[in-house]
Amino acid sequence: MALLTTELHPPDDYTAPAGSPAPARTDEAEVAIIGAGVAGLSAALVLGRSRRGTVVIDAGEPRNAPSPGVHSFFSRDGMLPADLLRVGREQLQPYDSVELRRARVTAAERVGDGFHLHLDDGGVVAARRVVLALGVVDQLPEIEGLRERWGHGVFHCPYCHGWEMRDLPLAVLGNGADGVRMARLATGWTRDLVLCTNGPATFGDEDHALLDRNGISVREERIARVEGEGKSVSGVVFEDGEVLPRAGVLMRPPFRQRSDLPAALGCALTEQGVIRIDEDGRTSVPGVFAVGDCASMMQQVAVGVGQATRTAIALNNELLLQATAQPSPITAAGALA
Repeated sequence: MALLTTELHPPDDYTAPAGSPAPARTDEAEVAIIGAGVAGLSAALVLGRSRRGTVVIDAGEPRNAPSPGVHSFFSRDGMLPADLLRVGREQLQPYDSVELRRARVTAAERVGDGFHLHLDDGGVVAARRVVLALGVVDQLPEIEGLRERWGHGVFHCPYCHGWEMRDLPLAVLGNGADGVRMARLATGWTRDLVLCTNGPATFGDEDHALLDRNGISVREERIARVEGEGKSVSGVVFEDGEVLPRAGVLMRPPFRQRSDLPAALGCALTEQGVIRIDEDGRTSVPGVFAVGDCASMMQQVAVGVGQATRTAIALNNELLLQATAQPSPITAAGALA
C-alpha cells in the first residue's frame, strides 16, 4: 500500500496574506517508525514485506556511529555501522509501501484513533500506529580524552569489543555495585584489570575482598584524562600526574532517551530509563510500540534486530485481526479496501 499525500486546505473564503508559506503537507501512513537505526529498519523490512504502508522518519544520528565495527551479529561481524545501515536502506527499496524520510519529529499528538507527527521540515505525518526506534544518548563524564576515544579505545560492551581487547591491560571506569559487576564480567576477556572509581569507592569491604580475590585492584584517585595516540588508549592519568598504563577503558555510562517524544506521548519508563514495553513491544500507550536501545537494557545490534522483528509481526497481526473483524471488504492484496 503506497503512502497517501494530502494537502491541508483552508476554507473556500480564506485569503492568505501576501508572502504566507504554502500549506503544510500531510502524509498518511498506516505505521510511522521514528528512527532508522538497525531496529527501525528491521521493523520497516517486516512491515514492507507485509504490504503495510510505512514511513520511516530519521534525523541521521545513529548511536553506534563512532564504533569501528558491529560485532556478535551473525553474518555481519566486523561490518562498519554505516555500511550496515546503508545495506538495510538498500534492502527496503523493493518494497514500495515503505518510504524513508530524512527529518526530525518535533512533536507528537494523538488525533482520534491515530497520531499526528510534526516534522522540522514543516510536514505532518498522520499514522494509525507509531513505532519508537529513537535510541538513547550516552552521557559521558567530562574527562579529557575520553569522548574522543569513545567507541574505540574506550568502549561500553565487552560482548561487542572485548575480543579486540583480549588479554590486554584494561581499566574499568565505574563505581558502586555496577562498577564491581562490570569489572567481574571483564575477567572473561582479560585478567589484567584495574577498577578506577574516579573518587572514593562507594562499595564496601565485601566487594573489595571479592575484587581482590579475582586479582582486580582498585584506584580511587580522580582521573584527569585518558591519553593515547589517535583513538587508541595508552593510559589513564590521575590528577596528581601519575600514569596508569592501560590499553583500553571499559565503562558503562548512564544514558538518556534521545528524544522527549516518549514522555510527550505518555509512555511509561522503567527505573533504568528505557521505555516500558511488553514482550511484543507495546508501550503503556495504546497504538505506540518501541524497539531497540530506547526500550531495552540489552543494547546490542542483534538483540535490537530480533526485538524489532517480533514487534513488527505483532503490530501487523494486530492490524490484520482488527481489519478482518470489521464488515469492510478486504482486497486481494490483503489491505483495507
